[in-house]
Amino acid sequence: MTFSLRPTCTDPHLAPLVDRLRDYLDGELAAYEHDRGITRASRLTRADLQPVWQRSRELGFYGIHLPKKYGGQDLTHTQLAALKEEVGASGRVLGHSVLGDMGGPLRAGDILRYATEYQLKTYFLPVVRAERACCFSLTETDAGSDVRSMRTTAQRDGDGYVLNGHKVFSSAGPFADFALVVARMADTNTDINTGINTGINTGTSTGSGTAEGESDKPRFSAFLLDLDTPGCRVLDGATPMSGEHIESDIVLENCRVPAENLLGEEGQGLRIALGRVTVNRLLHCPTALGAMRRALDLTLDRTRHRTVAGGRPLLALQAIQHKVADMATDFYAARSMTYAALAALDRGEDVRTEAFMCKLFVAESAFRLLDEAVQLHGKEGLTQGNEIEYLFRKMRMFRILTGTSEIQRNGIARDLAS
Repeated sequence: MTFSLRPTCTDPHLAPLVDRLRDYLDGELAAYEHDRGITRASRLTRADLQPVWQRSRELGFYGIHLPKKYGGQDLTHTQLAALKEEVGASGRVLGHSVLGDMGGPLRAGDILRYATEYQLKTYFLPVVRAERACCFSLTETDAGSDVRSMRTTAQRDGDGYVLNGHKVFSSAGPFADFALVVARMADTNTDINTGINTGINTGTSTGSGTAEGESDKPRFSAFLLDLDTPGCRVLDGATPMSGEHIESDIVLENCRVPAENLLGEEGQGLRIALGRVTVNRLLHCPTALGAMRRALDLTLDRTRHRTVAGGRPLLALQAIQHKVADMATDFYAARSMTYAALAALDRGEDVRTEAFMCKLFVAESAFRLLDEAVQLHGKEGLTQGNEIEYLFRKMRMFRILTGTSEIQRNGIARDLAS
């Protein structure tokens, strides 16, 4: 992969999609944000997002990665990543709604293959059509990396289940119609004091029953929960350092879910929820690469036009040239390893170790790059409302979200030792 800040796509199928996506992001979507006064500080509503979902669907972008039977174009992971990078590099506030990251098909992910015909018809196909939105509810206050410590329970009750618990950091929760909720089966135990940190990378029980001698081990199941169900409350979640209001807490108090809303089999919950982690981990990287590309572009623009004593541009100074050179090199390295791993994934290879490495390197490189970008923007880079300041906060978050850098290192070391 040769270096280019704004790469020229040579894939004959992908090239026209990239061109059309760039036109939409820079044209119609930019105008939509301007006309509605939408900024990064805006508290977005469903009324803001749904027109973007629907228009993106009309243009063929919403759920474009899906199989053709669902209205997509059956893209490879590499092709999808290229589109995600373009969205990340566009600087659009509502970019997350174009391909379906915010409550849409990308949020549903690979779990469609576990869905029954009823679940596809009632829940997932309406999401694909931009009619409904979903969120993912796994994390709890004391169950982040150690998801097995979750306290939310599901109790069998006649022809259904009763859920009790409190989920946090449900991204897209404020806009969602339903959630995929993972809960511990109430007839199994969990010892939250075991000190075992399973992270988000371990295998999980896949059967609907428990083996002899394992009856005390927790089993987890996944449910599709309509968020207007009695006993379910959707509360404002914590506001992350990015300032975005996209998180919800979901509180469940004797909330009844019919048996037909069990996704997969009992005991498969963590396998369903976490089985797509390797792919998702890789596919988060192109969005961060887009942010890196955007920051580098903004920094080059500033250093070309900002003058110092004598009227010389900042970029004429060797010290500044070296900083920009290091930023570009970090971007190239991060981008190259990500697309190499994606290509291997498309060939059917096991890229679990590479996914750990990519998430680690992209997150750390993006933070370094944005830190330098802030430095080169001076006081403007410290000012709220400045895009570089916002991107710095977003990339700081990426070192923790979707698995901390420490979790990635644990995974790499474990794979090397096995």
